[in-house]
Amino acid sequence: MLENRRIVITGAAGGLGRTVCEVAESLGAATVRLDIAFKEPGDNCHEVDLTDRAALAAVLEAVGDYDGVFNIAGGFAMGSDTWESDDEDWDRMFNLNVNTLRTVLKVTVPHLLARGRGSIVNVGAYGAREGQAAMSAYCASKSVVMRLTESLANEVRERGVNVNAVLPTVIDTPLNRRDMPDVDPAQWVAPADLANVICFLASESARAVHGALVPVRGLS
Repeated sequence: MLENRRIVITGAAGGLGRTVCEVAESLGAATVRLDIAFKEPGDNCHEVDLTDRAALAAVLEAVGDYDGVFNIAGGFAMGSDTWESDDEDWDRMFNLNVNTLRTVLKVTVPHLLARGRGSIVNVGAYGAREGQAAMSAYCASKSVVMRLTESLANEVRERGVNVNAVLPTVIDTPLNRRDMPDVDPAQWVAPADLANVICFLASESARAVHGALVPVRGLS
């Protein structure tokens, strides 16, 4: 499905990111793994702060050509009531989910446009299709991700670049199992299942798909 493709994957050291890398490679892709830190660095692992545009540009210039970008980097945190939200919590959600994405797009979109073909897949959130109690900062930040996906898709779809996003519910990661021990993880989205959808959206089979926000809900 992804034979002879080279994919830049952000958040590659995280639970979902590692699985996405593994699935993409199993489907024939070469991966360029980006994260702020790796416990086990490898030849294709690059440590970089995704909010630092100059640093990211330097890393990708050294990497060379690539065919696609999977923006997996991001984060989630419950908050307080909207009127009580701390600025620090709000800024953290936007830094993790919006500023990282905008920096990556600023660096990678010109490259994909110059080569005349490419795919970008972002990660929104199913729950952020509407506001949720005590989650205003998270929902707002992921809503921005979804609107950026749609806007960018309309800007570049006639220039050979596909831009789409997946909208997962709760993902079955060790962190979520730790934080929600009373919830049945069988209802959640398996990382490999989400990775398969991400990889499909970057494949030739999805060449006609632009600006899609694809729900990936598992049983939740």
